[in-house]
Amino acid sequence: MEFTPQQLAQYNGTDPSKPIYVAIKGRVFDVTAGKSFYGPGGPYAMFAGKDASRALAKMSKNDEDVSPSLDGLSEKEIGVLNDWENKFQAKYPVVGRVLN
Repeated sequence: MEFTPQQLAQYNGTDPSKPIYVAIKGRVFDVTAGKSFYGPGGPYAMFAGKDASRALAKMSKNDEDVSPSLDGLSEKEIGVLNDWENKFQAKYPVVGRVLN
């Protein structure tokens, strides 16, 4: 499936009838199994329904970092992001891509 950022935002955990999706580097993962982390009130709820690449790379929960932009990230931060991507791949199914 292909999602616009607006469509992806509908999968942010606020509608219990829909799955919860988080994107990394444009790939959308179904993180519903990790609802306690990504659902409302969870420690990573701010990533739900968004491409959280920048925030994951920077290990940040700041709203301004919850973005698909990789501009200006250090090599170390890109490495951190790749580690996150590998963790997500091992744990959650990929359901589509975000269109920019």
